Amino acid sequence: MGTIAFFPEGAYGPTNNCVGIGDVLRSRGHRVVFIVEESFAGTLEAQGFEERLMRLAPAPEAPEAPGQFWKDFIRDTAPVFRKPTIEQLGEFIAPTFAALVDGARYVDERLVEIFDELAPDVIVEDNVVSFPALSASGRPWVRIVSCNPAELKDEAVPPVFSGYGDGDRAAWPAFREAYRRTHAELWSGFADFVRASGGGTLTNGPLGPDFITPSPWLDLYVYPAELDYPRAVPLAPVWHRLESCVRDSGAPFELPSALAGRDEPLVYLSLGSLGSADVALMQRLIDLLAQAPLRVIVSLGPQHDQLRLPDTMWGAEFVPQPAILPLVDVVITHGGNNTVTECLHHGIPMVVLPLFWDQYDNAQRIHDRGFGVRLPTYTFADEALAAAVMRLHRDGPLRARLGAIAQRLQAAPGTVRAADLIERLAVEQRPVERG
Repeated sequence: MGTIAFFPEGAYGPTNNCVGIGDVLRSRGHRVVFIVEESFAGTLEAQGFEERLMRLAPAPEAPEAPGQFWKDFIRDTAPVFRKPTIEQLGEFIAPTFAALVDGARYVDERLVEIFDELAPDVIVEDNVVSFPALSASGRPWVRIVSCNPAELKDEAVPPVFSGYGDGDRAAWPAFREAYRRTHAELWSGFADFVRASGGGTLTNGPLGPDFITPSPWLDLYVYPAELDYPRAVPLAPVWHRLESCVRDSGAPFELPSALAGRDEPLVYLSLGSLGSADVALMQRLIDLLAQAPLRVIVSLGPQHDQLRLPDTMWGAEFVPQPAILPLVDVVITHGGNNTVTECLHHGIPMVVLPLFWDQYDNAQRIHDRGFGVRLPTYTFADEALAAAVMRLHRDGPLRARLGAIAQRLQAAPGTVRAADLIERLAVEQRPVERG
């Protein structure tokens, strides 16, 4: 059996995605090690994995909660989320990439140390910027894209981060030009660092700059065929679509007494570990849902002590989402890729309220493909939220369509397919191509 090192971005979404795959590999006898930020120390050990710790910035004076840097970053930039996506490019997307590339520079030497110590058979990363130490290690490595695959640019695919659909094609060129303009200087400096550090060559073509390279060995992305984009140019042969990648739900979830024994539609509300930090938005959603004949489970997030729930709801700072989803009728989500793909995995329609990053792309894709409703997160009319929930709940043909998709996805788990491909790379030590 081999040693597989997972290196996810320091947020719950990518980490949970890797945990699902790591569980399968560990069950097959492989040694699975997670390389995580110090703020996550103990989180993966509690799930039975080895950890190696690193930092993406100098240590703060006070102890950090897991992913605290990004929680603070989102909180401080939340006013930008009320602006059109093209304006967010310079005010949110570029500063986010700047923080990410600073982290890649800071951690490079530490990653070299970790890879030398572990001598892994395969390194698996789930990030959105390059870490040159992976390529420079000389070891096979895997890139996972657990964001919307518009990140893999193509002239037939809407610009990443735009939230544009096929009906907005006339706006695509202006968005792409704004993306190039707002990121040009940052990209140039980072591309020089990546090349000088042995990480390969970053591209910056007509569709915009890339801050990460694909792996020449194996690349995976998580998106069901029913949502995926048709492409003008097929992805390289080492790219494989995982469809969905849902981690084990663990123990079954029992409905709290406040929700059990009632027959109103059951709704799950989650804006993710970062989006839920917007207390005013979360409280508005809670208050509006409280006026409707609904039962609601709320993922309260890091500001849980500042939120008020009525008796018709139940919530906690952390909730077991994989165990909850099979029970609910409709999900209200920020449009994070994990939640979107998990909802399709379980056949659940969505109301999507995007906040940042690829959430706009997922929201529009869900809307365009008819699997839910996209609402303007901060400006929807009070009555629109419950109306959307009830319409989706009563849509029998949609539920039948989603049920068929769920049956297909559950019959071929992406966690198992990913583990198969990674295991094959570990054994063969050569690129793993489709077919």
